[in-house]
Amino acid sequence: MDECNILNTLKKNNIVLENRFVRPIIISGPCSAESREQMINTAMELSQMGIGVFRAGIWKPRSRPGSYTGSGSIGLKWLKEVKQKTGMLTAVEVAKPSHVYEAISNDVDILWIGARTTVNPFVIQELAETLKGSEVHVLIKNPINPDLELWIGAVERFLKAGIRNIGVIHRGFSLYKRKKYRNEPLWQIPLDFKSRFPEIPIFCDPSHICGNPNLMLEIAQKSLDLNFDGLMIESHINPPKALSDAKQQITPAELENLLLKLKLRNQDTQFSNSLSTLRKMIDKKDKELMKILNERMKIVEEIGKLKKENNILILQNDRWEKILSNMMTLGRNKGMNNEFVESVFKLIHQESIYVQSLLMNEEECSKIEIN
Repeated sequence: MDECNILNTLKKNNIVLENRFVRPIIISGPCSAESREQMINTAMELSQMGIGVFRAGIWKPRSRPGSYTGSGSIGLKWLKEVKQKTGMLTAVEVAKPSHVYEAISNDVDILWIGARTTVNPFVIQELAETLKGSEVHVLIKNPINPDLELWIGAVERFLKAGIRNIGVIHRGFSLYKRKKYRNEPLWQIPLDFKSRFPEIPIFCDPSHICGNPNLMLEIAQKSLDLNFDGLMIESHINPPKALSDAKQQITPAELENLLLKLKLRNQDTQFSNSLSTLRKMIDKKDKELMKILNERMKIVEEIGKLKKENNILILQNDRWEKILSNMMTLGRNKGMNNEFVESVFKLIHQESIYVQSLLMNEEECSKIEIN
């Protein structure tokens, strides 16, 4: 697949702000199209900053009934006027074929597929067939749940329908328990996507990941450090008065300030000798780590055999809690992140339980296989 045309199209709208900041590709605009005045005023300010792509939700899939569900078709008229007045490209979310037909008939340039839609292969297939052979640009958000294959499946359905102008948007993942973010970024998932589809541009949506402006700079910067192609950030002329997701929207002036604080890293692929030396050191440590893990699992197997001989339960909670507590303390003393240490040892513990379970039940498993 050649470099995606969507990236070429968006690069044409890339700008330099007073020679101070060469922007990544920026897509911005309100969460919802609420009124003609709101749309035009927001777009004019963003356009004056040099933002090239204006986004707005026309049909809003809300979690609970009674929430604002968007202006509907009239919003497309406002979006068309924005395009005529500013020359910006326009983008809307679509969730069914009728949305697609209406958006295209109103000269919308980019259609994005929301996280709630990406989770449903039936709907994705229907949208892909509706757009079959089209030159329209499509951005596909990750599904709300952390499922890489589901995200890839959505992309593949559009590719099989002949849609080549495709990009994806990382907007974070919904987990049962919220911690720091509204939607956990789980960076490894978009990175795994990028490694499987390096030719497909990937954008970050700090608005939905963060849920509030305070964390947006951190997330935007990290996405650029990870070589994402651009950002989609919600901007509203008057966020406190917004009819949907007021807390996660920022004014155009606040957006400009955020963008000016971003640091662009050197993307030169010719690495220095120092970096090459450090990477060789990491490779060596990784090999040592794998050797230690292998040796540890062999000891786990011996423990499993001993438990089986003595008919002892696999899970010993006291022992596990002691290991985790000791390792968390050791990690803190060495300046390591608590969550990182906990995550690593939980994975090791889960694998240990799995290995011991196989040993404890190998006779029963063999009987099942024979029968």
